[in-house]
Amino acid sequence: MRTLGVMWDKSFHWYETRERYIAPVAFVSGFVWDNVTLSRIDLWLDNLILLSYLAVAAFGMVLINTRAVNRARGGVWVRLADFAPLFLQFAFGGIFSGFFIFYSRSASIAASWPFLAFLAVVLLGNEIFRKHYQQLAFHASIFFVALFSYAIFALPVLLGQMGAGVFLLSGLASFVAIAFVLFVFSHTAPARFRQARVYAWGGVALVYLAFNALYFTNLIPPLPLSLKEVGVYHSIARSGETYVVQEEPQKKWLFFFSRPPEVFHRLGGEAVYAYSAVFAPTDLKTKILHRWAYYDETKTEWINTDLFSFPIVGGRDGGYRGFTLKQNITPVRWRIDVITERGQLLGRAEFMVEEVVEPPELSTKIF
Repeated sequence: MRTLGVMWDKSFHWYETRERYIAPVAFVSGFVWDNVTLSRIDLWLDNLILLSYLAVAAFGMVLINTRAVNRARGGVWVRLADFAPLFLQFAFGGIFSGFFIFYSRSASIAASWPFLAFLAVVLLGNEIFRKHYQQLAFHASIFFVALFSYAIFALPVLLGQMGAGVFLLSGLASFVAIAFVLFVFSHTAPARFRQARVYAWGGVALVYLAFNALYFTNLIPPLPLSLKEVGVYHSIARSGETYVVQEEPQKKWLFFFSRPPEVFHRLGGEAVYAYSAVFAPTDLKTKILHRWAYYDETKTEWINTDLFSFPIVGGRDGGYRGFTLKQNITPVRWRIDVITERGQLLGRAEFMVEEVVEPPELSTKIF
């Protein structure tokens, strides 16, 4: 037993002297692992991975906050408590990289960049934040961020519906969960809890208010939905289980930020078709809207003209497909926003309409 203790002490010393190198490698490995393993938000394996991160984080929090008791008892708990900050760093790094992957797939950067930036700061700051993992109030607040972020998309998947009511239910479920965790700490580490309870509950309250503010201003991506495809075409026809579209060949640009709006060469009274494919989890039913708008050069603002909606049903890997069309379209700059019933932006297509007297070259594409 003494030999085992000596080996453990040597291992911990080795880890302690190399922690600044181990932590970044673990962080990058976890991010790469999440990118490879996390594929669909409604798959049980993906949810199991995220839930395992939450479980490891909770375990690490228990170890840290009962450290004094563990040292009094001695044994394996003391040894594990030495590595508790590493458990938290691994768990929070893993779960927030997973969240960033899912939320960025669902987000339109133009609308949701504040929330994505927040997740990126939490994710990339994991190495800095580990210095604060000994503080109950700090990691309780971060854990509540993780709980709320997970509940936002887990409950719509579970209930098969989404909207403000489901979001509020997600917040309530997250609040109950963190209340239970803090209740456990009040009994297992009463001295630490008494010192930190005001800051812990204050941090939880701030996170709760921030999430509600972001959601009701449509800055949180509309998970569990994600846009798979959006574009404008000269014609769209459904043939069995496929959609056949006619499109103009567009130039390929090296950098996405240097790509100008596509040009739609319109002949006579030709209609413009907007196509989108939106992924939703199995059994989830909701509505998707296409919002058409043109840019008014005089007012220097976008003017909404039409709003078309159609129902979607989840389950298809490539997303539920649908299209709308508009006739009598003027030769100016246009955009089509793909939005939810609450107005959350999934993505958009921008294009310039130019009148022509000769039919443009078209190619066929199948979805």
